Amino acid sequence: MTVVTDQAKKRQKGPDPVKYERMTAKMAFQLAMIHTWPASVCPALFGIFWCLYRGIPLTPAQCILLAGACILSQSSVNTLNDYVDYVNGTDSEEDNVEVSDAVLVYNHLNPRHALILGLAYLAGAAFCGVIAARHSGPAPYVVGIIGGLTVLAYSVSPVSVASLPLGELVSGFVMGGLIPLGTAAVADGTFHWEILPECLPLIIGIALIMLSNNGSDIEKDRAAGRTTLPVVLGRPRSLVLYRTLLGVWIALLILQPLLQVGRIAIAGILLTIVLGHKPFGFLIRAKLDPSDRIRQMKSVAASNMIGNGFLALTYGAAWLLQILSIF
Repeated sequence: MTVVTDQAKKRQKGPDPVKYERMTAKMAFQLAMIHTWPASVCPALFGIFWCLYRGIPLTPAQCILLAGACILSQSSVNTLNDYVDYVNGTDSEEDNVEVSDAVLVYNHLNPRHALILGLAYLAGAAFCGVIAARHSGPAPYVVGIIGGLTVLAYSVSPVSVASLPLGELVSGFVMGGLIPLGTAAVADGTFHWEILPECLPLIIGIALIMLSNNGSDIEKDRAAGRTTLPVVLGRPRSLVLYRTLLGVWIALLILQPLLQVGRIAIAGILLTIVLGHKPFGFLIRAKLDPSDRIRQMKSVAASNMIGNGFLALTYGAAWLLQILSIF
């Protein structure tokens, strides 16, 4: 069970208790953090186009359901994280976050409603996944169960994975690796382990999202008793790790599509450079400073959308070329 701190109790009760605000659709979308959806949509698209390019068929309905399951899972973990941070007194108006990213802090909502919403998102993800995989045997369900348990362990378990040094590795592998693996399993009921090496750019890009967040929150997390990877390493060593992973990610975004799909990848690489030079450039110069947290998070999200997005679309373009070459 989550322990509610005195600070959180004061927020909920206050000296002059008033009625909670009604949660609106806008607030529900804000808790889902739409701007983070590329972290789940890009792996889903990658898995879909990887299957189609490799000749593993997926129906349009399965593609839509799988993308929906990934988006709802992402929404669930975002909402549950906000709930846990709020009731534990971790988030406050003094933090460097946008109002839309701290709905419970800036609105007088019943935190239990956020908990229910987060679990509802997770149930919706499970429903979409079950429908998509109903004829695919046990393999996709194994991946889905691992993913669902990770969402809960990441947020609402007594010892949250997000507060441990394993957070970056878990989030990167589950979202960047298991989503494509599960997608391929839905297609033909088989564990296509060969997809995992090709998922490395996705895994690293998503891990960098969490490293950006935790690297900017070292002081806050240390005060809250969290032992995230940046808290353990300290900011100087975290910055070395950050820039190393960033360099490997950029190299993989260039080399992997060239090696896997050939010259068609050049178009995607050029588009990534043209559209991504600003967010990637900021990440290269970033110092993981709390004062730059908002721009840091926007830049790493944009870099994932552009870099990993064009990686997935490159596989899609290669698949379309295969189709056209038939005629």
